[in-house]
Amino acid sequence: MLNPHQLRLLRELSRRGTIAAVAKALAYSPSAVSQQLSLLERTTGTALFAREGRRITLTPTGARLVSHAEVILAHLEAAEAELSAHRGEEAPLRAGFSPSAARALAAPVFAALRSSHPGLTLWVREIDPADAGHAVRSGGLDVALVHTYEGFAHPPEPGLATEHLFSEPMLFAAPKGSASGTTGDPVRDHAATPWVLPAEDTLCHAVVTRLGESSGVRIESWHRVDDYDTTLRLVAVGAGVAVVPASAAAAPPPGVRLTPLPLARHSHLATRAGATAHPSARAFVGALREVRETGETGEAG
Repeated sequence: MLNPHQLRLLRELSRRGTIAAVAKALAYSPSAVSQQLSLLERTTGTALFAREGRRITLTPTGARLVSHAEVILAHLEAAEAELSAHRGEEAPLRAGFSPSAARALAAPVFAALRSSHPGLTLWVREIDPADAGHAVRSGGLDVALVHTYEGFAHPPEPGLATEHLFSEPMLFAAPKGSASGTTGDPVRDHAATPWVLPAEDTLCHAVVTRLGESSGVRIESWHRVDDYDTTLRLVAVGAGVAVVPASAAAAPPPGVRLTPLPLARHSHLATRAGATAHPSARAFVGALREVRETGETGEAG
């Protein structure tokens, strides 16, 4: 009989490519992961993966089994969610926020949940948005706030379900004393201005540089800042210009001029496939929507 735990390990192996990476992601020892995967091969009676140097690739049978595993694991999550709802159970919830989202939302959401669902324990974790999906799928988090951008392809990630929460415009931030320009495109008007960019190899960085390309501008800068508050403070003192989401600029520092851009950021709740209806997840969504609707976010981020 197939073991769901071993199927999870095989699924992670298909994404991470090495035993060591799977072990690190799931907080196991490499030997324990290797042993469980070997047991899965013996159970199925067929080769599921093969070594290619330091990396491991799945055989066609292994890849097919991962496809089945996605369905099996999603059904198990759905069954657990249904049983929890039947028992009226709200299990502790581990929620992931990017640092800027945590600054704006974590405390108000925590307070809203404590008021509406006093029996639910919320654990908050700051996490890089690029790692949030992996953390939810592998069980390190139960839910996470993730973002997509209008006009950018975002293929669905296997093993995850996402629910749209809210959208917001992206804004161009420039020092108030800088020239407004005449083209109507603030990015093109500031083609020669230094930029405050997010770290490379992040979606936010790619969005800003792609925005520049669409305006015929090559955006380059030595400023690399992921925190939007710090970004806006640098803009205020004339260090450069930047692109920020509207929620990060609800209370900008003096000296910043904000201009709407034809670009929107969409925020979604990511859960494991099948777990969207879990009572704890639904309570979290309700608290998050309440905070957004009432504007009780404190300092924007």
